[in-house]
Amino acid sequence: MKSLFTGLCLLLVTQAFASKILIPMDETQANHLKAYGVTFWVLENGVAAEWLLNYRGGSFLFQNIPDIENECIIRGVSYQIIADVQAAQILNEIADPEINMERVKLEVAPKVAVYSPAGKLPWDDAVTLVLTYAEIPYDIVYDEAILTGELPKYDWLHLHHEDFTGQFGRFYKAYRTATWYQDEVESQNASAQMMGFQKVSEMKRKVGVSIRNFVLGGGFLFTMCSGTDSYDIALAAQEVDICESMFDGDPAESQASSKLDFTQGLAFQNYKLEMNPLVYEFSEIDGTKDHGKIKPINDFFTLFDFSAKWDIVPTMLTQSHKRVIAGFMGQTTSFRKEFIRSDVTIMGDNRNLTTAKYIHGELGQGQWTYYGGHDPEDYRHMVNDPPTDLNLHPNSPGYRLILNNILFPAAKKKERKT
Repeated sequence: MKSLFTGLCLLLVTQAFASKILIPMDETQANHLKAYGVTFWVLENGVAAEWLLNYRGGSFLFQNIPDIENECIIRGVSYQIIADVQAAQILNEIADPEINMERVKLEVAPKVAVYSPAGKLPWDDAVTLVLTYAEIPYDIVYDEAILTGELPKYDWLHLHHEDFTGQFGRFYKAYRTATWYQDEVESQNASAQMMGFQKVSEMKRKVGVSIRNFVLGGGFLFTMCSGTDSYDIALAAQEVDICESMFDGDPAESQASSKLDFTQGLAFQNYKLEMNPLVYEFSEIDGTKDHGKIKPINDFFTLFDFSAKWDIVPTMLTQSHKRVIAGFMGQTTSFRKEFIRSDVTIMGDNRNLTTAKYIHGELGQGQWTYYGGHDPEDYRHMVNDPPTDLNLHPNSPGYRLILNNILFPAAKKKERKT
């Protein structure tokens, strides 16, 4: 099959740009998740795309190149061939200052990395599930790669549901006799010693700081579940021992909460740590207990509406065909609003509770997104549960939010500014 580049050149020579391909992202789309994969594939092949924010659920527009149409057919993605005049009408509608829409040019496919251990189990991570399903390529990186300076090779980093505090996910009470837990502890301790650290917590904090520097330098960070608050806590606790003896061999410091430096974190402040090692919780940031007080049918979160022409970044990150999305639990399910810093943008919250589900912020030249919960299509995903089959959820609005973050770094820099 000829390359997209070759096809594009031929079309330029013959001046055959008489039509465009529109991938609608409203309720008419057969497979929203794979539509992101097609768009990523187009960018990988050197063809620019237009992201039509708030137009039919955040649709995509390309030049009409046969290879793109074929790829849509192969992947089961709905598309329309529209004449140039029709495309011009759509863009004119979007340009109307009275209409809450905007067009964003996507130029280059971002280089994607997932921070994940080699022995990751299938129930571990929704992001790797959806990247694989959408056929978006990514590299696996872990502690050694980050500490040896590999991150600058990438534009976008996802943190696997990691415990950056060095407390092994707070699974001690329930799973300390489980083989997988013991293997994890042994592996992490061996890695720490190999890299010259006395404790896993020291290694993870160093990794956390390296990731923070990646964002400061212009990187994009996305994380879910316990990769959110545990990461923020690890940054705030760089100079404090918050781990009890079963985790690192010596007691935690007394009054550890009062010694945290909240300015080092990305999102949270003024919280207290959960110092009882037998409690399956890191701190009072997490709203999991609040969600336990309501019925699952009442557990949903609502995406905020932003000005597409002025608040382009949160508008990109909240593109969806549904504004109200079913909730889902996790070790960190949501974030209590009283502990969210004032410079953080809340993009989705639970109106039945005082918790935020989806938040975003800037750090230096980069940006980050935290998304509460474990699996958008499994309300209470437990250890050893099978992975979600996304063939059954091709239109998942909860998973769409993850993929919005994947395409976000492809936008022209001037259009990413808030």
